[in-house]
Amino acid sequence: MKQRRIGQDGPLVGEVGFGAMSFAGFFGPTDKETSHRTLARALDLGVTHIDTALIYGPYVSEDFIGEFLRHNPAARTQFSIATKGGIVPNPRKFDNSPGFLRECLDGSLKRLGVERVDLYYVHRRDQTIPIEDVTGTLVAFKNEGKIGGFGFSEISPSSLERAASIHPVAAVQNEYSLWSRQPELGMLQACKRLGTTFVAFSPVARGALTDVALDPATFADSDFRKRNPRFEEQNFTRNMERIAKFKAFARARGWSTAALAIAWVLRQGDHIIPIPGTRTPEHLAENASAAAISLSEDEWREIDAILPPGFAHGHRYSDQQINGTEQYC
Repeated sequence: MKQRRIGQDGPLVGEVGFGAMSFAGFFGPTDKETSHRTLARALDLGVTHIDTALIYGPYVSEDFIGEFLRHNPAARTQFSIATKGGIVPNPRKFDNSPGFLRECLDGSLKRLGVERVDLYYVHRRDQTIPIEDVTGTLVAFKNEGKIGGFGFSEISPSSLERAASIHPVAAVQNEYSLWSRQPELGMLQACKRLGTTFVAFSPVARGALTDVALDPATFADSDFRKRNPRFEEQNFTRNMERIAKFKAFARARGWSTAALAIAWVLRQGDHIIPIPGTRTPEHLAENASAAAISLSEDEWREIDAILPPGFAHGHRYSDQQINGTEQYC
């Protein structure tokens, strides 16, 4: 698999990464054995950037990854590991204070069984603390050798500019896919200009841009999509009617829907790394196959006609889910 760099001087990683949120059961039941098989398959495929967070579980995803690394010590030198802090799990709130971020980081390092992570994110902004001060905290962690680089999740271009004025920001992680294209309105450009990698989560639209038949009525109460507006009727039916044309487009060319959706994200810029999530090694292999898809200009334009910017019905988050996400358009 081709590689892309994280930040200006960070590690080279497989251009298709892996988001480990699914290990914590956000989209259905999972287990440690299957999660470990998925991580082993990632190494075989050259998927070397693994993204997790304290809040995934909480703690479950980091625990699963940490146990895998303990049983497979050579994997630590092959994987680039990113994790996130700054969210108090219960009751949920945001805290970017130096003391709490240090507590989060130290806990993550312990669960992962490592002395250093390659990339550490502030998961959500705490608006009571200037981002310049938060950046200073992260610089201190880097100087101590606990992190290789740092980033922010779900921030705005203006916040990135402010943070980068203190120290280069290695990565920004925001949602980006064919049905969530807000980053095109400033964030992709700011990242390119500042030498910051854009890490795209949910590139297959939380499962909507796959060949798996979805039925929101069967979602478990713990499933993130259960209360997501785009999966509520009538939004869901309208969305899937549009996506059916995209699925047919992929099928006619011998590609899976997920692989094509991820390939579309990759083609948006060489500073972008998508991190699709999955619970199984089989779907991981499907996601990784996106790296082999080359889109012609005609195909590119046809996809844009099938799923143009703004086609999705419903907000990307509910009022509760959007809490902490910076809006800039």
